[in-house]
Amino acid sequence: MFFPSSHIVNSEDETTKLADQFFKEIEIGDIIVLNGNLGTGKTFFVKKVLENFDINDVSSPTFAIVNEYSGNKKFYHIDFYRIERINELYDIGIEDYLNDDQSILFIEWGNLFADVLPKKRIEINFTLNTDMTRTIEFKKYE
Repeated sequence: MFFPSSHIVNSEDETTKLADQFFKEIEIGDIIVLNGNLGTGKTFFVKKVLENFDINDVSSPTFAIVNEYSGNKKFYHIDFYRIERINELYDIGIEDYLNDDQSILFIEWGNLFADVLPKKRIEINFTLNTDMTRTIEFKKYE
């Protein structure tokens, strides 16, 4: 249903509805990569997806690098934005996060270190359009 697809959203409410639909598509073991410039809605989208799992304390992992959330499922939310070298990812244990098939992993700015991403993943690309709408594109790689 979702893959591949492209959606233009005009508001936070429309983004929330899209996140609510996307939440039905994900399962344990998924790695979800979110790409897009600052302010395009990556963290907001993750927050709205996780609200469907009754997790309401989602914040940007930009400074912490990794946020962990637990409920009836385990989630990791990683941000590559402040990472300068690929070795830093290995220092934080990126391989452990990528190989944890008992969690759902969200990675913001994954395109900055695409070489560490597994072939099997979901990518969501966010683009801020000139009319201030956002285009959100979903792709699934097997």
